[in-house]
Parts: sequence; structure tokens; C-alpha cells
Amino acid sequence: SDVSNIQAQSEEIVERFLNALMQQDHVTISELLHPDIVYTNVSLPTFKGGKRVAGLIKLALCSARKLKVKNHQLVAKENIVLTERTDILEIGPLHVGFWVCGTFEVEDGKIILWRDYFDWLNVSKGLIRGFLGIGIKALRPKV
Repeated sequence: SDVSNIQAQSEEIVERFLNALMQQDHVTISELLHPDIVYTNVSLPTFKGGKRVAGLIKLALCSARKLKVKNHQLVAKENIVLTERTDILEIGPLHVGFWVCGTFEVEDGKIILWRDYFDWLNVSKGLIRGFLGIGIKALRPKV
């Protein structure tokens, strides 16, 4: 049916996007962002526009800064995709892992809404563990 096709397509687009973030494939990232995207990390400023968000991602991720994503849940209902995941930000020897819940809305094959929710206490614990993990590699988060 049309609904199951929309769900499958939306899910596939979000998976491709998260993989492109990990691979730092900025061409695919740009292609998957809708020109009118609204991107929010809840409690932080909202960014609007595909070019602006793609530019922000390009600044945030480079050879010295990598992102790994471990999806725990990825569920689609029509064109809405919900993710529950652990993001691991690697900045040289500093590896910070933290829980994230994301909402994506897909329109015309592109992500028009991306809203991530996270807990500052969880991020703080991830930072502490990350700093300890510089010296004790066994403490580094794993995908």
C-alpha cells in the first residue's frame, strides 16, 4: 500500500542520512536535506534551511571529529521516523557517548524536520567518561 511504501522510504532515507553522517559523505547529506529543513537539538538553537544545516554539519564533522551512531530503535509511521540511539562523538582521543532520541519528518524524499532530544546529565556523564577514556581505553564507548 501507499502508506507502507511511504514508511519504508522514510525509514530508508533516515538510515542513509545517519550512515552519511558517520561516513562524512557531505554530498549525500546535502542531497537528503530538504531546502526548508528545520533542525533542532532541543534546548539549543534551531537552524533552518538545507544549505545552512549542511554547512553546520560540515563544520561539526571533519577528519579530526567523527560521529558514530548506534541505533537501538528506528520506527516509522507514514513519513515520520523516530530513532532511539547512542551517538558517539570522537574528537581525537576523546570519545563521548550519549543517548539521543530523534524525530525525522520526510517530505518529497528529503528530511524536512530533524529534532533531537538528549539529556544534559547523560551528556555530562559521557564527557567525564570520555576524558577518563583518553587514558583508559577500556572506558571509551563502543558502537
